[in-house]
Amino acid sequence: MRHWHKNLDFPTLLVWIALCSCGLIAIYSATHGDAQEYLLNTVQRNFQRQVTWLLICTSALLVIMLVPIRLFIRFTPWIYLASLALLILALVFGRELNGARSWIYFGPFGFQSSELAKVGTLLMAAFMLSSRKGSAGSTALPVVGVLVLPAILIVLQNDLGTALVFVGLIPILWLWAGIRLRVIGLLIIFPIAGYLTILGWTVALGFTAVVGIIAWFTTRSPTWVALGILASVITLGVASFALNTVFKPHQVARIESFLNPEADEYRAGVGFHLVQSKAALGSGGWFGEGHMKGSQTQGRYIPEQSTDFVFSVIGEEWGFVGSILVLLLFAILMLRLVRLAREIEHPFGSIVAAGAAGIFLIHISVNIGMVLGLLPVIGIPLPFLSYGGSALLTNTTLMGLALAAYMRRSEFALYI
Repeated sequence: MRHWHKNLDFPTLLVWIALCSCGLIAIYSATHGDAQEYLLNTVQRNFQRQVTWLLICTSALLVIMLVPIRLFIRFTPWIYLASLALLILALVFGRELNGARSWIYFGPFGFQSSELAKVGTLLMAAFMLSSRKGSAGSTALPVVGVLVLPAILIVLQNDLGTALVFVGLIPILWLWAGIRLRVIGLLIIFPIAGYLTILGWTVALGFTAVVGIIAWFTTRSPTWVALGILASVITLGVASFALNTVFKPHQVARIESFLNPEADEYRAGVGFHLVQSKAALGSGGWFGEGHMKGSQTQGRYIPEQSTDFVFSVIGEEWGFVGSILVLLLFAILMLRLVRLAREIEHPFGSIVAAGAAGIFLIHISVNIGMVLGLLPVIGIPLPFLSYGGSALLTNTTLMGLALAAYMRRSEFALYI
């Protein structure tokens, strides 16, 4: 196909450019002006480093779109094994940053192994689900193993937030692969019940009752009703046991602080992030305080304001309207990726595009929920906006793979 480049999805590419531009503007404001004097020298250079990484990502995007899809399919198992090897290497020899031992350094150059592992893991999951050797149903459980194995290694690196992205991808890939909705619904019960257990036993037990009622009216099957209730009760018990026995006090405090970050025992410690984030969002009003004029941002009251809490900077300086426009860009990106996934003829490319949209959805939902105080602070960056070269490269690669599969969608029959 000589003119494959004519199939390039320009709307997706333009949204990527717009999001990366918004990220650079927010990172510049978070690391320059009055805020600069309160920051470490390494943090002050975040903007310059992000520009460099964006140039690298642009080059990587071009390369990905030039490489035939059949090569990605052929080398997928090796890419997955290399991802696992990097995770193990980081666990044994890696450098610890922000509490997570997931960084591998070669001289001054470093990358986060857990971020790059998303690419290899998604490719392997798509490879298995699109295999002609078995149906989607027969490969569903092995795919869980493909996703859970790197998640376990990342948990051992003490990076729970990134590990949750891998686990959260399971129902998304199952749904796209055509697994029965009731099975996916059963799987979704676990994270919802776990979250509600943090809110309180009464809420969790109420949810269990609702699960039973919904299961009965949708399936009319006592077996599925029992499975739904059992899943909720087991999650309630495991979550309670973990909070009271397994987790360390500072981990429990971080999880519980989002319920009342202004409480005396949290406000000066683990709840400080949420208190300052809410203050920044509230001071932004409708149209914001203006670029580099945010009082919380320039006073450097927002911790990690160029990384995990960059949306607080946007909310304060761009206001409610600017924040909604950024969320609209994210919505357009994910809808475009879903559309590409629907139009790609081969299941491998289709699952990769849908999986990329799923990873972005998980990141956006958790990060925004964290910034708004609806979820605990677990350290998940906002795609294309938060500072971080490894995350930017990973997210750009995921989007590039979807674009590459779409551009050659009519050639996929040749690659089976």
